[in-house]
Amino acid sequence: MTTDKATLAGGCFWCTEAIFQRLKGVVSVESGYSGGEMDNPSYDKVSMGTTNHAEAIQITFDPTVIAYKTLLDVFWKLHDPTTLNRQGEDVGTQYRSVIFYHTPEQKKIALESKQDLEKSGYYSAPIVTQIEPFEKFFKAEDYHQAYYEINQTNPYCRIVIDPKIQKLYKDFKPLVKEA
Repeated sequence: MTTDKATLAGGCFWCTEAIFQRLKGVVSVESGYSGGEMDNPSYDKVSMGTTNHAEAIQITFDPTVIAYKTLLDVFWKLHDPTTLNRQGEDVGTQYRSVIFYHTPEQKKIALESKQDLEKSGYYSAPIVTQIEPFEKFFKAEDYHQAYYEINQTNPYCRIVIDPKIQKLYKDFKPLVKEA
């Protein structure tokens, strides 16, 4: 199987990880940090907003099953790309919306996808998602991996993540893996 990587930041990595691991063609999803200046940052340092890292996910996917553009279609609709440095109650540069492209082709697809979304009028506010070259990804601490799967009764999971998963099943049902 040939795989590819996508690195996306759309607020809390617990939310985005829970969404993308449910998609057909996604082999794995890791929560971590990207886009900052510090090597091997910790959650505590990133949370302070001083490292310039975004909470991000790194997706390993099979491009013969799910296209990079399709991943971006899900990304655009399951977080708010119009809020700068914020997703819901999570505020700070670590929660910014970013697409970290790995190849010139990913950059082209991301720019076209963003432009198409802006033209569509789906959001009434301007899209503030940054599109940046991928440099490094640092895997988050183990307790952040598969967080939703392990902590589904946690109030944050029930209040914030559950509605996103419900929206995924409603809007992207054909893309979702069977249980």
